[in-house]
Formats: sequence, C-alpha cells, structure tokens
Amino acid sequence: MNTLTLAPATLDAAAPAQRHESGGVRIENLSVRFGARTVLDDLSLTIERGELLTVLGRSGCGKTTLLRFIAGFVQADGLAGRLTIAGRDLTHVPPFKRNLGLLFQSYALFPHLSVFDNVAFGLRARRLKAGEIARRVADALKLVQLGDAGHVMPAQLSGGMQQRVALARALVIEPDVLLLDEPLSALDANLRASVRSELKALHERLPNLTIVCVTHDQDDALVLSDRTLLMRDGRIAQLGTPRELYDNPKDAFVARYLGAANLLPPSVMYPVGDARHAVRDRVACIRPECLSIVPLGAARLHGTIASVEWYGAALSVSIMLDAMPDAPVLVTMQRAHGPMPEKGARVSLRHEVDDVVLIDE
Repeated sequence: MNTLTLAPATLDAAAPAQRHESGGVRIENLSVRFGARTVLDDLSLTIERGELLTVLGRSGCGKTTLLRFIAGFVQADGLAGRLTIAGRDLTHVPPFKRNLGLLFQSYALFPHLSVFDNVAFGLRARRLKAGEIARRVADALKLVQLGDAGHVMPAQLSGGMQQRVALARALVIEPDVLLLDEPLSALDANLRASVRSELKALHERLPNLTIVCVTHDQDDALVLSDRTLLMRDGRIAQLGTPRELYDNPKDAFVARYLGAANLLPPSVMYPVGDARHAVRDRVACIRPECLSIVPLGAARLHGTIASVEWYGAALSVSIMLDAMPDAPVLVTMQRAHGPMPEKGARVSLRHEVDDVVLIDE
C-alpha cells in the first residue's frame, strides 16, 4: 500500500487549520548507519508548515533514507536524532500513528478495487461511517480532478490518472505531511511535465499542507520547490530556493547538479584590474545561457566553435577559447536569435560580470 495515514480531517482548503497550528517538520542531529556505512551524517533540517521541499541528489546520497526516517520506516544499527512534526515529538512513534500521507514510485493501487474503493480503503480501515467516507472520497477525487472516475477500475486509467488516484488516497485524511518518493519517475517525459504542473497546482490549492518530495530530477526541483535540499554523501550540500541554488551555487557539485555550468579560472572571466581576476582558490561559474556569441573582436574572449547541437528551439554551442584550449565552454542560445553558428567559425563571447559567481571547487 502506498499510503500511510491516520486521523480523519477535512479536505476543505479554504477552511482554517484546526490542529497543530505550528505545523512543519523539524529534524535534529539525524545520523543513520548500516554496519560500517554512514547513510546520513548529523543532519539537521526545519521544514516550514505549508512548504514544498524537494530533496534532490544522486543515488545513494541518503535522500530516500531521510524520507523513510520521517515516515518511521528506518531501522538501523546506528540511528540517532530527533523528529518533531506539527509540534509533536514523533521520534519513537510508530508509522501508523504519525498522520502522514506517503506516495511511492509505484502507485500500488488495488487492481480489484474501483477508484472510489481504493481512495476509501484507509478510511474504512479506521471505521468511519459510510456517509463520512463518501463525502471525503468525493472531496479527494475532486481535488485531483477525478470527480467522475469513482466507478472506474485502475486498469482503465492512464499512468498519470493512476498517480492522481494514489495521491487522492494519500490526501483523503489531510495528513500533517505528504511524503512523495520519486512520484514522477515512472512517467514519460511529456506526461511527467503535465503531472508536475498538476502537483504544483495542487499545492497551491492546499497551502497549509507540508510536502516533502524526493527526486533525482533537477527539473522537478526547479519547478515544484519552495526550497530545494541538495544532498551529497549523507550531508546537506546546499539548502535554499531553486533560484538560489541555480544562480548562487555553493560549490562546483551544486553548480553542475542544477544544470549545465561553465567553471573557469577567474582570470579568464574577470578583466585585469578587477580584484577577482587574481583569485586562486576558487573557480568562476557562469551558466551557458548567460554567454552570447558575437562577431570576432566584439568582446574580450575569443575562440573557435567546436560543435553545434540543435534541440529544437534552442542550440547548444561548444566553443574552445584561445585562453583555455583544453576545455570547451558551452553556450545556450535560442534558435531564432541571430545567424546559425557554424562549426569552425572564429567568434567572441560576451557576458556580464554580474552573471559570474565565484564558488568553491
């Protein structure tokens, strides 16, 4: 089953919250060790009530273990830390008493039950009256835009619609926190973008619901998040808004994870006379879309176009700078802007100094 839920509540987004006004999630000094392997290392984190936090990182970085700890599923020989949700210390509370909604990669719908019965399953397990169950299920299905699908069987639904049924099942008791574990990974690219937009719209309709979404996809983080937590080797690499991580990455790992990034010596990107020109222990980071190709001699950086890749509306151009003949610089440009660049052409690159940020290697 892909839902972990408990106490009854209403799905009326317009109604003021009646319980746990403090809301949110607080994790203090969390460490998880399996044998000799440390999965999470002294991690502390506060998630505000109503916030949508995406947890991003490579496989094995600890992001799923973090989600499972919040859900109450982690059993390890080395486990330390404290968990508070909606003002309650839940560190030692079993999963079924935490009032959480959990949506896995696999939607795990019961194939022999209708959409209505799938969504009603958790409420029936809690022995609510039939009229109350019917009202809540109807509200939940309406919330995910499946108000007329209660009689349909899961096999008759598309992947995106099945995901919405699973989401309704997680939301039907209005949990304190909704935990999403790679909720879009099973969808193709077009459907993924559509469902991502639906999740964002759903969060806007339920502004008091705290959501923690684990993903490995940078687009999920950039589109969905109020804040993004990027993890590396069981630690927080950087925490902030998507724009903060993208525009002001802490180091080269963050810069590269959030998208294409050119990492160059400061002496290349800053002119002589700028104090940053002589910095030795850091690198200059500039995103490919912040560089412009101009005629040779029209800017300070010169080079030769090594390759041109077409992605429909955009072009990715690789340029070998005279000042850096061993490492290509990437430039992203819209196809409609200017003449099509040609491989082998000599060009110059223009950029604004304010678009360059010094970061740790």
